[in-house]
Amino acid sequence: MSDAVTLATLRRMKAEQKPIVSLTAYDYSMAQAVDAAGVDVVLVGDSLGMVMQGHDSTVPVSLEEMTYHTACVARGLKRAYLMADLPFLSDFDAKTAIHSAAMLMKEGGADMVKIEASAEQAPIVEAMVRAGIPVCAHFGLRPQRVGQLGGYRVQGRGEAAAEQVLTDARALEAAGADMLLVECLAASVASQVRAEVSVPLIGIGAGVDCDGQILVIQDILGLTPGRPPSFSHDFLADTGSIAGALEAYVSAVRGQSFPSDAHRFE
Repeated sequence: MSDAVTLATLRRMKAEQKPIVSLTAYDYSMAQAVDAAGVDVVLVGDSLGMVMQGHDSTVPVSLEEMTYHTACVARGLKRAYLMADLPFLSDFDAKTAIHSAAMLMKEGGADMVKIEASAEQAPIVEAMVRAGIPVCAHFGLRPQRVGQLGGYRVQGRGEAAAEQVLTDARALEAAGADMLLVECLAASVASQVRAEVSVPLIGIGAGVDCDGQILVIQDILGLTPGRPPSFSHDFLADTGSIAGALEAYVSAVRGQSFPSDAHRFE
């Protein structure tokens, strides 16, 4: 078994241009399978509200539910770095965000917490970092705010929108975020973000020019009801087994064959 992945590992991988492989998991048995496949970062996402609980969005997910699922996943990991989402309104000010992050780390066993943020939330990120919390800042498309955005729309299209994304990236890195995650972002803008920041940049629907990739595990196993996201791929259909699908995903991200041009937005 390889040494456990740490934040220092992820920084070194960025410096050495070795793609970081990330994937969601929400329970013990799947966490074991993902870990065995060599995934570097496992995210317990509030996407569990949709793929595990059957809600239409991530909004109903509670902090207690996130903590429960994080603890289940933590027990299944030996190598991977564990990140957990701060759910809707568990981070609306610095005091609340620190309290919520403490639950995810102390009771859930998370190594890092992820906050959906823009430059406006940079002071909250800064307060969390001062408290000793490793933070991943998630910007571009922010699923908790799709009601304000008018739906799941590609971000960064147009000069003003692209500049806002870059402003967010700069502010969040300056606030001390240890990692950045961009979602549904024009690939050319993601490339600009990567060139500007010194911390690892993980993408989902943001093109290949990021330091790593993440997908929802149900999507790569073909389990998501209805039409799958255009930026994902059904690796189970290619391989015929869960273990094979996970290994194929890891290999594709490492080899930068995924995401392909078919999975990018401009």
